[in-house]
Amino acid sequence: MKTLGLLVLGALAVPFLLPSEFYLAIATQILVYGLFAVGVNLIAGYCGMVSLGHAAFFGIAGYAFALLTVNSGWPLPAAILAALLLTGIVGALFGLIALRTSGLSFLMITLALGQIVWGIAFRYVDLTNGENGINLPRIEGFFGHGTGLYYLCLAVTAGCLFLVATLARSPLGASMQGVRDQSRRMSTLGYDVWAIRFTAYVLSALLAGVAGILYMLVFRFISPHSLSLTVSSEAVLMVIAGGLGTTFGPVLGAALVVLLKNVASAYTDRWPTLLGLIFLFIIIVVPEGLLPGARRLTRLLRTRLTARREMGTRLTKAAARVEEARP
Repeated sequence: MKTLGLLVLGALAVPFLLPSEFYLAIATQILVYGLFAVGVNLIAGYCGMVSLGHAAFFGIAGYAFALLTVNSGWPLPAAILAALLLTGIVGALFGLIALRTSGLSFLMITLALGQIVWGIAFRYVDLTNGENGINLPRIEGFFGHGTGLYYLCLAVTAGCLFLVATLARSPLGASMQGVRDQSRRMSTLGYDVWAIRFTAYVLSALLAGVAGILYMLVFRFISPHSLSLTVSSEAVLMVIAGGLGTTFGPVLGAALVVLLKNVASAYTDRWPTLLGLIFLFIIIVVPEGLLPGARRLTRLLRTRLTARREMGTRLTKAAARVEEARP
């Protein structure tokens, strides 16, 4: 609880600690992409099914929100609800198709479905404006500027993290992890494996949709690139780097990727090479991810320090006994 309290206080103090608006914008991006990675982690980490098409839900929510607010003049709450409803419906339809398979076949089908959505956004110029994308006017008020946007993204991301953590400890979360580890045994015990995976897939799509709406509020622009394979792949890398099946791991992985893209790229054009080397280091040293790996290494360090202290205490006592035994 103390660690969680410190994290909350640190997150709230970020706007006052960072030196400029540039770094505050990066912190806001970390929250947006961290929430997107949390959505990918729900299906990949808790159900063991890696998806390469989740950028479709990210982009569908962003496009729907932009079109409803810019073209149709809907108020923000109604546009948000409609965008999430559309994302949930598309997620359910895609789940009906993709969850007929598993493993590599599931990976390829989600990739194909994501590319279909990308192709629609790229070619349907009358609706999406093609490569030129859609611009969202700046929202007036506190949440229309840097600090307000940061706190908005922080509140939404924290709320979604709380829901995911609660879900992970619920019977549904336990059944999801059971399906991930032993799907045949869960089926034998009477669980509906397909229904569990379908529920997780739709919830994962909705989380990606929430991240897509935040993306629109932060960047105020969306184009087919937001639905591309690159975005889906980066989300998977964030999850793997931070730790599959952990609550805060995807956010940590998002921080790593976003910082390298925005900060390291300002100093070198070879930041993808640096990113590759870092991921290679993670795979070799902490294959379970940064967050679980840090916990494991911390426990190992504490164990060794305790053993050394005990050994030093024993040696001191032995030396004292030797001194007492001398005439």
